[in-house]
Amino acid sequence: MFRITSLLLVLLILSACGGGGGDSDDDSDNWVAGSFAPAANFIAKCAVPRTGSNPFTGSPYPDTQGTILDENNWLRSWSNNVYLWYNEIVDRNPANYNSTSAYFPLLKTTANTASGKLKDEFHFTYSSEEWYQRSQSGVSAGYGATWTVLAPVPPREIVVAFTEPGSPASNANIQRGTRILQIDGVDVANGSDVDTLNAGLSPASAGETHTFSILDPGATIPRTVTLTAANITSEPVQNVSLIPTLSGKVGYMTFNSHIATAEDGLINAVEYFQAEGISDLVLDLRYNGGGFLYLASQLGYMIAGPGMTNGRVFESLQFNDKHPNTNPVTGNPLVATPFRTTSSPPANQQLPTLNLSRIFVITGTGTCSASEAIINGLRGIDLEVIQIGSTTCGKPYGFYPTDNCGTTYFTINFKGVNDKGFGDYPDGFSPINTASTHGVPLDGCSVADDYTRQLGDPAEGRLAAALSYRSSGICPNPSGKAKSVVQSRAGGDAITPNPLWLENRIMQTWK
Repeated sequence: MFRITSLLLVLLILSACGGGGGDSDDDSDNWVAGSFAPAANFIAKCAVPRTGSNPFTGSPYPDTQGTILDENNWLRSWSNNVYLWYNEIVDRNPANYNSTSAYFPLLKTTANTASGKLKDEFHFTYSSEEWYQRSQSGVSAGYGATWTVLAPVPPREIVVAFTEPGSPASNANIQRGTRILQIDGVDVANGSDVDTLNAGLSPASAGETHTFSILDPGATIPRTVTLTAANITSEPVQNVSLIPTLSGKVGYMTFNSHIATAEDGLINAVEYFQAEGISDLVLDLRYNGGGFLYLASQLGYMIAGPGMTNGRVFESLQFNDKHPNTNPVTGNPLVATPFRTTSSPPANQQLPTLNLSRIFVITGTGTCSASEAIINGLRGIDLEVIQIGSTTCGKPYGFYPTDNCGTTYFTINFKGVNDKGFGDYPDGFSPINTASTHGVPLDGCSVADDYTRQLGDPAEGRLAAALSYRSSGICPNPSGKAKSVVQSRAGGDAITPNPLWLENRIMQTWK
């Protein structure tokens, strides 16, 4: 979901946590600045307790009657204990805020990275029910079209990045590169009725119907389509294919999100590539904002194989200085995340492997978090990573989603480092020839996204550059985007919005 205005594209990050509430910072009963009671004193004391059992886990809700102040006190103490930069939070009196949505956004750092962007760009909530639905099943209301905003200010420009198979958009023959001209009669480029545009782009629920004027790739005459939103199930692994070359078969796949349902698709793709005996792999992560870290670890193992990964670390988690040896969320001793060699419980089947010594990774400005962890984790074991595309978003941080009173909170808990102890890429990774780069430079080519061809087409700009570099070691003229120095979320780069939780590492605690 995203919103456009006459000034800029306003991503969900600006509104997900709510706002409002005054801050007089006057004293109130039981509050002393810098003094924190244990979070356990306040957990599950809810202004509106849930009753019955969690429909997803079957466990009874732990909620008891409490107040908003109890919920705010829990947020304050919990953040002070587990937030990575807890000592950069300004301690405010929780009694001065009449909702958790007013208080929680303040429990974060306001510092910047070396390039000038916010150190913590992601600090948000979901309703617990919505979080579980999205993360476990990939289901959300929409048309099955992922939009990319090429120009967020008038004259605006919005195109389709990709569509989900069998979705309303796919069934209407909408494909990558389709341009959106009008929505419900409002001009996309210069229209002032942004509420109508937003309503059409981001339907609130299944069953909503909106009319679009679109221009198909290569067409000169627009056509009109009416789309009805449905509950869309994401297919995170797509376009698995072989590209024959004079020096062997090259495998290609797009991997669009680290959601739980991606695991089977990744395993099936690797089994296919393994059977075909590919010599190289092009992994397209340009629209993958991240998600569950265990999937990144599994894929890293399947790419590199046991020879390179045995006894090596995929990623180690570093928490704040209160917890140098113990995970503050699980209570367990800190143990590095290995290259995971088996599928998820309860199956725990051995994963297939490709045993490659290098990989070509296609990236964009929306390549974040768990996707960047694949790059960093493989580099940590000296597997050659060749980057084709644009600078990644720069998210070496992650969360343990935490429920309290029906809201799941996402506050940054840890930084991830690879087997060599490296995890300092808050401004992303950049192909080495990127102009004005602020990211960690990698071998490869800066290449702009190409919406004139479909993903997986060997002639598509970024894939073509990967194939060319593979054979010649030569890049086309650099054209990919670097992150904006100050406004990384709205600095003129093409923006393909992801749900917020899919732009950071999410840790899964196996049941």
